[in-house]
Amino acid sequence: MFILSRLDSVPPESFQNQIRDLVIHHVGDLSSVAIRADNPLYPLYQYGVGMEVHQYLQAMDGNRGLAVTLTLALDAEAPDRLLGFALALPAQDNPQACALAFLAVNPEQRRQGIARALLGDLQARFASVELNAFARQVPWFEAMGMQVVSANGPQVLMSSTGQASGALIGRLDIAPIYQTAEVLQIHTYLLNQQGEDAMLDAEQQRDAWLDALADQARDCVQARKSVH
Repeated sequence: MFILSRLDSVPPESFQNQIRDLVIHHVGDLSSVAIRADNPLYPLYQYGVGMEVHQYLQAMDGNRGLAVTLTLALDAEAPDRLLGFALALPAQDNPQACALAFLAVNPEQRRQGIARALLGDLQARFASVELNAFARQVPWFEAMGMQVVSANGPQVLMSSTGQASGALIGRLDIAPIYQTAEVLQIHTYLLNQQGEDAMLDAEQQRDAWLDALADQARDCVQARKSVH
């Protein structure tokens, strides 16, 4: 059994650590580039996406100009244990709209209705919920009542209303994360470990995978639109 807990301020460090661990171990599902575990760049994105989520959590102090809402799924018998989380960004110009930025559930607790409950909590609070999903994830979100809107690069834009809200969503500029000394140190370590040729090949693999995902996203949208 699990319980949901909504937070309106920066979560305690214990939960921040559990969220970070969940992100790091499942960055392939959460990264906008769907980085594969066998790609040598994987550790770099583990840090980058982990830091992105961390900065969103810190923005819940209200001092960074971003609106962030966080819902935790906790073990009902051990409420200090995180089972999953949903991090959403409420619109700045429409109190009825939000964008789901991250949704993750511990693999050991999947198929227990946790992700459904986390998404359902947002749908109950906001008339318009938007998110970006990879084509392989679209059927699950459709089963949760989300509708395909359009292709958005390697992902598919989905909405609870079937239309883009056009709402103003404040998002982090993640580019500076990948220019930090920590990322440069990781890249240097990987370069020394893998070699320059392997790292160039890793970037090409990532880019080719993104192109393939973009094709899948367009095909997915076209298939849905042709049916409807």
